[in-house]
Amino acid sequence: MIYYFIGQPGAGKTTLAKTFKEYHPLKKFIHIDGDNMRDIFKNKDYSEEGRRKNIQLSHDIAKFLSYSGFNVIMSVVSPFKDLRDKLKEECNVIEVFVHTTEVRGRENFHVENYEKPTEDYIDIDTTNIPVQVSIGQLHTKIIEIYG
Repeated sequence: MIYYFIGQPGAGKTTLAKTFKEYHPLKKFIHIDGDNMRDIFKNKDYSEEGRRKNIQLSHDIAKFLSYSGFNVIMSVVSPFKDLRDKLKEECNVIEVFVHTTEVRGRENFHVENYEKPTEDYIDIDTTNIPVQVSIGQLHTKIIEIYG
C-alpha cells in the first residue's frame, strides 16, 4: 500500500505523513519525502521538467518498495495529475490531498496551476487545525472509504 500525501509546499504533507507513520498500528512504513529526494539526487530544478523528474523518481522508488512488500508513505508536492493517476493505475494508492489557506513560509516554492485531484482521494484541510485533529480526520476517512 502507498499512502500518497500531496499538496502545495507548507500545507502540512510531511508533518501529517510523519505523524500518520508514528500512530498507524502497522508501524512498518518507509517514508519518501520530496525534499529529501531533492537533496539525495541533487535536483534543485523547480521547473516543470525538474519537478516531473523528481516526482517520477519518487514514484519509481515507491513502486519498487511496494512491490517488495513494504508499506510506503510519500509526501511530495506532486502538482501533475497525470503522473499521480499513472501511479494509482499501477499500484494500490490512497491519495491524500493536504491543503491550507494559512501562510506558512513556503510560498516561494508554490506551484502555479497546481492540478488538484478530482476523484478517488481523501481531502484534508489543515487550516487552523492541530495535527492530531487532522490525523483523526484522516483515519476516519480511510476507514469510511477503504474499510
